[in-house]
Amino acid sequence: MKTAEIAQRYLDYFEKNDHTIVPSASLVSDDPSIMFTIAGMVPFIPYLTGVVPAPYPRAADVQKCIRTNDIEEVGKTARHGTFFQMLGNWSFGDYFKEGAIAYAWELLTTSEADGGLGFAERDLWVTVYEDDDEAAALWRKVAGIPAERIQRLGRADNFWTTGQPGPAGPCSEIYVDRGPAYGRDGGPAVDDSRFLEIWNLVFMQNAIENVRSKTEFDIVGELPKKNIDTGMGLERVAFLKQGVENMYETDQVRPVLDRAVELSGRRYGVDHGDDVRFRVIADHVRSSLMLLSDGVTPSNEGRGYILRRLMRRTVRSMRLLGVEEATFPALFEASRDAMKAGYPEVESDWQRISSYAFAEEETFLRTLTAGSTILDTAVSKTKAAGGTTLAGPEAFLLHDTYGFPIDLTLEIAEEAGLGVDRDAFDALMQEQKQRAKADARSRKRAIADVGVYREFRALGETQFTGYTDLETESTVLGVLVDGLSVPQALEGQIAEVILAETSLYAESGGQVADKGTIVGPGFELEVLDVQRPVAGLVSHTVEVTRGEVGVGQPATTVVDAANRRAATQAHSATHLVHAALRDTLGKGATQAGSLNRAGYLRFDFTWGQALSPATRSEIEEIANNAVRDNLEVTTRVLSLDEAKAAGAMALFGEKYGEKVRMVDIGGPWSRELCGGTHVSTSAEVGLISITGESSVGASNRRVEALVGLDAFRELTAERALVNELTAALKTPKEQLPARVSELAAALKAAEKRIAQFEAKALAERVPALADAAVRTGAYRVVAESLGSVGSPDDVRALVTQVRDRLGADAAVVALGAEVSGRPVVIVATNEAARSAGAKAGALAKAAAAALGGGGGGRDDMAQGGGADATALPAALDAVRAGLAA
Repeated sequence: MKTAEIAQRYLDYFEKNDHTIVPSASLVSDDPSIMFTIAGMVPFIPYLTGVVPAPYPRAADVQKCIRTNDIEEVGKTARHGTFFQMLGNWSFGDYFKEGAIAYAWELLTTSEADGGLGFAERDLWVTVYEDDDEAAALWRKVAGIPAERIQRLGRADNFWTTGQPGPAGPCSEIYVDRGPAYGRDGGPAVDDSRFLEIWNLVFMQNAIENVRSKTEFDIVGELPKKNIDTGMGLERVAFLKQGVENMYETDQVRPVLDRAVELSGRRYGVDHGDDVRFRVIADHVRSSLMLLSDGVTPSNEGRGYILRRLMRRTVRSMRLLGVEEATFPALFEASRDAMKAGYPEVESDWQRISSYAFAEEETFLRTLTAGSTILDTAVSKTKAAGGTTLAGPEAFLLHDTYGFPIDLTLEIAEEAGLGVDRDAFDALMQEQKQRAKADARSRKRAIADVGVYREFRALGETQFTGYTDLETESTVLGVLVDGLSVPQALEGQIAEVILAETSLYAESGGQVADKGTIVGPGFELEVLDVQRPVAGLVSHTVEVTRGEVGVGQPATTVVDAANRRAATQAHSATHLVHAALRDTLGKGATQAGSLNRAGYLRFDFTWGQALSPATRSEIEEIANNAVRDNLEVTTRVLSLDEAKAAGAMALFGEKYGEKVRMVDIGGPWSRELCGGTHVSTSAEVGLISITGESSVGASNRRVEALVGLDAFRELTAERALVNELTAALKTPKEQLPARVSELAAALKAAEKRIAQFEAKALAERVPALADAAVRTGAYRVVAESLGSVGSPDDVRALVTQVRDRLGADAAVVALGAEVSGRPVVIVATNEAARSAGAKAGALAKAAAAALGGGGGGRDDMAQGGGADATALPAALDAVRAGLAA
């Protein structure tokens, strides 16, 4: 039974039993405290906790998930995978334990011919929470499972919580006995390798408080509305139904593994180390494909870093299998073909997905080449110094800065006869992880507990009237200060205000929040920010500038009309630029992010190379022609499927509900799903002036532009500048480029002649400086200040010449100078001085300390610098003192 068929049977069964089928949410989580959807329940948390009323009494879904906390275990066990799919059925105050048990048992044990999954009843075991007599009794009553196949386990195994105060409850897990070949008899309590968990039924019935650990908390009562949350691992069911040994050998994963086998020329199942690498490749390629399909792109932070790590681990594994050339075209194509039955978007969006994947592999292959060079240098230095171990900080630098895998460092070092200081490397890695965890904790603390919004969201959605009205009368539903609900906020306080209706736009879709005020009887509030902390609810962050605002008071939202108009122009201009880009570059140029604020737009798009000046001008002209043509701007609210059928672009990073707002500019020429505010006709946008185009990562470019009056003012300023230049240079404006180039060339020639004169003048000082040598201890020492010079290179050249003039006697030369207002000291030693113990690096470091800066270098030549040029005499004295000691 194919994986996609198992998923479809699951959905068909629950749809037949009156469940609403919910499409999978994105792998990119809405929860700001986590990067990814790490469990099937994540999209349903607002409903399970009651923060947002559930839009249906019962639901079922197949949810895409990514979990990378145990990435090092991937490939080593039958169960660890970074991307996985959870089959879930959900009840929000509808059916409870008996219903959940009945549905699970019927689907699992109904024959395949009759639409079920066809598991033999004799192979199924269950666990229940140790005190849950009700669940144990229901398994006997509903399923007829004998008592000896029902095992009771404690809180660590069979009690579910979020790790925070709130809803929780006992759970019951269903296991399949794989047979004596896989381990000991005795049920899941004895051996969870033979007895494989496939389905977890969570009975969310309790409220908990005082959470001290996973197993230590206080159950304080029962929930007024009990929920069901179940999760069945699709990959686990698939490898059981397909008769293979692990998830890597299922139909959605095995094709990638087989392609890696073919590319490497090695066999699967012969060598354990190779097998792990094949499985890592199969898992990571699929995970990367799915992350890319949900709009994640490779980068050095956040989600992009996780994706980059997965892709680079793949390249590394292929390299360990003996393949050093690019393999992503073959591997990703195999994964696309295996996944497209369940996720058609991996095929329809293949051009964008593949461009990111292939570019990332090419970049990393270059990184490996550069990293190998750096590592070779470090190995040579270590061996030259008589060392046998590469320093941990060197290995960490390669890993952290250059993305060079530690196992590759170990391999190359071993080939050179060196070890690596893993203890030091691991300590630095641990420090980095601790910093990351601390950052995650701080981010989590920074997010207000969304539970505080529950009572306000229960009153209904905030009605946004700002598409048509700039002022709206409403009522204050709630006031929050420091994250706590309060009856009122006083003058001078910063607070959150929840209203029943608002004309103020909440930040979303790249458009920043409106500016404005909220006024009422006896109070006035300056609006600082407008956000949607939970779906359907708008929160206004305000400063109380006059009076006191309290719950229940009437209030009127007043939008800053000029700011809104300019923001609206910018947002519509973004749509025009997007359409112009696609006209010029083709459909591969798709949006990868945007920012719209009054007078300014920033638009990121997928493209692998810089735009030529001609292409940039063409895009700007197409967008401004659309402004000139005064195209009609229309909006329609329709279903997501209807909008996509009409050709509307659904943009990555955006979340869409069942109903969406489609914005057309000039009909289908620019047709996007968008909740932002827009002009009525394109002529209202005014002027669009592209001010910059740059790279924002592999295969991503960024266009920036000014819009409307801001664009006009910028062009006016440029015209004034051109007029000033024409007057100053007495040159017509059309001849300005040639005149400026001519002046630049003349200036460069003059600077070169001046440098030659200065170098000659410095060289003429060599004899006098050498004659100024003074015996200090065992050395002849020259320690002089040169005054102001052009560059440190001039000082270095002079130091070398003076050192050479002093002959074979032990000599040290330290010359100080002021370069562009900052002091520099360069120290040189000859061979005799070094044999006597003089080290230029140590002397430069001492001089730099006197200058209030830092320095160092080789034993023969070193440099120090600082901020205080008046301390040069003290710096030279420090060199003399170091030699006299």
